[in-house]
Amino acid sequence: MTSRTRMLVAATAIVTVSLSGCSLLGGGDSGATPSTSSTAAARPPAGSEALASYYGQKLDWQKCRISECAKLEVPLDYAKPDGDRIEISVLRMKATKPRDRIGSLVVNPGGPGGSGVDYAQAADFIVGKPVRQRFDVVGFDPRGVQRSQPIDCLPDTQMDAFLGQDPTPDDAAEAAAFAASGKEFAQGCVQRTGALISHVSTVDAAKDMDILRSALGDEKLNYLGKSYGTFLGATYAGLFPKLVGRFVLDGVLPPDISAAEVAKGQAEGFERATRAYAANCVDEGDCPLGGSVDEVMSGMRALLTRLDQQPVPMQDGTLKQLTEGWAATGIAQAMYDQGSWGTLTDALAQVVRKDDGTELMKLADQYAQRNQNGVYAGNLLEAFYAISCLDNPDSPDPAVYAQRAADNAKVAPTWGPFLAWGSLVCGQWPVKSTEGQTGPHKISAEGSGPIVVVGTTRDPATPYEWSVRLRDQLSNAALLTFDGDGHTAYTRSNSCVDDAINDYYTDGKVPKDGTRC
Repeated sequence: MTSRTRMLVAATAIVTVSLSGCSLLGGGDSGATPSTSSTAAARPPAGSEALASYYGQKLDWQKCRISECAKLEVPLDYAKPDGDRIEISVLRMKATKPRDRIGSLVVNPGGPGGSGVDYAQAADFIVGKPVRQRFDVVGFDPRGVQRSQPIDCLPDTQMDAFLGQDPTPDDAAEAAAFAASGKEFAQGCVQRTGALISHVSTVDAAKDMDILRSALGDEKLNYLGKSYGTFLGATYAGLFPKLVGRFVLDGVLPPDISAAEVAKGQAEGFERATRAYAANCVDEGDCPLGGSVDEVMSGMRALLTRLDQQPVPMQDGTLKQLTEGWAATGIAQAMYDQGSWGTLTDALAQVVRKDDGTELMKLADQYAQRNQNGVYAGNLLEAFYAISCLDNPDSPDPAVYAQRAADNAKVAPTWGPFLAWGSLVCGQWPVKSTEGQTGPHKISAEGSGPIVVVGTTRDPATPYEWSVRLRDQLSNAALLTFDGDGHTAYTRSNSCVDDAINDYYTDGKVPKDGTRC
């Protein structure tokens, strides 16, 4: 997909209090309980016999804190299975009722670049209690991510400058500077990462996930993917449709969407979410940006323009000023979860009334996984760009992005320009994926088990329309709609959604297509 636009797709495990939902109409049954620990699970799919040694491996589980950890071996290059091998980090939280165990549930939180290991470690919060009781929750760091041969592109101080730069070039000189920064970043990824940089596409990760399925002893893959995790899950379903078990794709990034469509769709999604925030800010009283929704929206645009021209001071271990780039990232972070709206209001008040960007920078730090001493906890954003740019290259011409910015500003004046320029980095990416299935393409997964697609009506990062789009393309899917705010739905705020998905995983009961919560 894109770079800065896809950057805002990245999801983390969000823990919120469950609220009551709606009644749920009944659905069908997905068939037999998934079988596990069989000899059949260790056999590679037809045509992949050269990978037999990978499919036959056994994971050596070691105790790591409250979980178990292991390393999975996969080929660096699937076209050369006898060549170099790499290791993928895997974590398992075993079912809390082992006598009732159904199998493994592999999870991915999004990104690309999000750590499945960290996500699975939070198993008690990311799946419902009935699922936690009956499934081993398993996460892996995809190749290039955190503990799995991590991609490295820039030193932390240079990463600060890259993320804090002007995201909305106003003239040819600023556009050229933006392009040069992206090129420097891309070249750094190649130089500091080595051969792996051409082998971190989503197709590569999906193939790794099937080897993981085999190593776990499951004949079919049971899966929970959120945000970009839906793109990974759909890719897997397209490659291995007959190996799809109980699949939930929540907050969809459709594989057939172009970079230009992502930029426009996300701009509209964030605009819609920000208007919902603005209404809440006004209702709460003493909103720092205005007394009506329109005033808040225009005030936010004016504030970002002001920060573009004159950043404000802040307290940070390495950075001295809050720029437009960091401020927009901080605002975007709060749109992922309505529980952060009050924090955003306080942070905006600090900027507007005190010329102090400290609290808004803290929101941006949350997104970037950065602490106030300028140290990044992982490589989320470096992996994000490297994977995205292999999956969906874009145009190298700055004029293309200037036109997108102008067009998108008509439908999303606050977010359209900010999100339009991001994929220029991918337009200059110096390597290509070694896998053939890159670029936008539809996936039907003909012959798969039923896939549950979940969409949230006011999701900022993955607009609801994208969930409808993927559901329409998949040959065997049911759409579950959450009428609400925030990014993704399962285990965030609604018992109607949670009950439907819990029943699907534990009993094979597929929600009726079109169910709304």
